Amino acid sequence: MSNNYILAMFDDEEDLVRAAKQIVSHEVLIHDIYTPFPVHGLDDLLLIKRSRLPYITFLAGLFGLLMAIAFQVWSSASAWPIIVGGKPHNSFPAFMPVTFELMVLFAALVTVGMFFFRAKLFPGKQVDLIDPRVTDNKFMMVINKCSAVTKKEEFIQELLTQNGASEITEREI
Repeated sequence: MSNNYILAMFDDEEDLVRAAKQIVSHEVLIHDIYTPFPVHGLDDLLLIKRSRLPYITFLAGLFGLLMAIAFQVWSSASAWPIIVGGKPHNSFPAFMPVTFELMVLFAALVTVGMFFFRAKLFPGKQVDLIDPRVTDNKFMMVINKCSAVTKKEEFIQELLTQNGASEITEREI
């Protein structure tokens, strides 16, 4: 099912943020905003929730830490107990470098994997861009026309123009 959208192109991120604040203040929902780099403050305007990825990173790091300590204790104290330099079999200070490295490795690999999974990024995926300029130097705000019905379309277009929109088009996506 396709919908009609109002597409507003901006040349500057400050104009985009100002226009987004104006649009949201008039109770019009913004479908999405496309930018070539992250713009501070848009998450709140688009009502995007905080990511749960840091919790997954913490759990993966904790798992790596526990696996590293368990393996080192098992290998040096249980499976092959060899006295080296008069140290005890389970010398935890000697385990710390490997433990830290495995904790970071598990956290990094699981975080990247979960990010790709959650963002649905996989090899060979075809990208369907609304406008190829949004990956270069332009900023685009996409407003669903259905949410703009309560306000007059001309009013929204005038508001976008006043706030620095360089190009306003309507498209069915």
